[in-house]
Amino acid sequence: MLEALKRIQSKLRFFYGISHRAESIYGLLARMYREPLLAAEKAADPRALTPYGFTAYSQTDEDGIFQEIFRRIGTTNRTLIDFGCAEGVENNTTYLILTGWRGLWMDGDPAGIRKCRQDFRRQIEAGRLLLKQAFITRENINGLIREAGLPEEIDILSIDIDGNDYWVWEAIDCVSPRVVAIEYNATFRPPAQVVQVYEPQYRPNYSNSYGASLKALECLGARKGYSLAGCSFSGVNAFFVRNDLVKDLFSPPFTAEHHYREAHYDAFVRGYSRHRKAIGSYEVFE
Repeated sequence: MLEALKRIQSKLRFFYGISHRAESIYGLLARMYREPLLAAEKAADPRALTPYGFTAYSQTDEDGIFQEIFRRIGTTNRTLIDFGCAEGVENNTTYLILTGWRGLWMDGDPAGIRKCRQDFRRQIEAGRLLLKQAFITRENINGLIREAGLPEEIDILSIDIDGNDYWVWEAIDCVSPRVVAIEYNATFRPPAQVVQVYEPQYRPNYSNSYGASLKALECLGARKGYSLAGCSFSGVNAFFVRNDLVKDLFSPPFTAEHHYREAHYDAFVRGYSRHRKAIGSYEVFE
């Protein structure tokens, strides 16, 4: 019996090694496909955002896009709000929290918030991260934000709840973020304005039936005083910059027709470097 278990363990190690090699090869091929396209875009228009993307803790290239946006417009208080943070290991603002930003994370999953409390204990104890377990709706979002006691002007609002994102952003009126990142449904291309019917208790079904089209979000952003400045290469997140900050720093026109990216969910490989993503203990020197 023991020998049989050892043989099974040996085979599992073998297949585990093959899967990691395949992932690394796939990651290199994805980069070989991605980088020439982005280099050409950057050469054609240096104000485009997508070519500056990279992934550290974000699911795809959002880490690099945030970094480039704030290189251009500067920061104020380096404060953020991120709801839909899950376990915090792989989301839009983890890299920022680990590099000295502060803010509020919210998620409806109690297990995810418990994991965040474990992994981000240092940041929580230092007063740089506030966690709240709550199921987000357009009815409760302003109250939840006010309870956190954050300043009215923040640098980032990141919305990722896989469903009612449009309706929740529309409802927020208690803060004035300088930058908004929000997921869009790339299934619906411009000029289609499509928005999921609002359901307060909606739960994601992980199909392509969710959220809002980029054009619908562009129009909502315009009503709220924001310009669509770019999208992630993967066709997942759209980035909006408040109109008073846009100037000539981003690529016009600020329309879905100009900035739309189709879905390339496999253009980035999770764990590509063979090191699983984890939250360590770091000191940040300013």
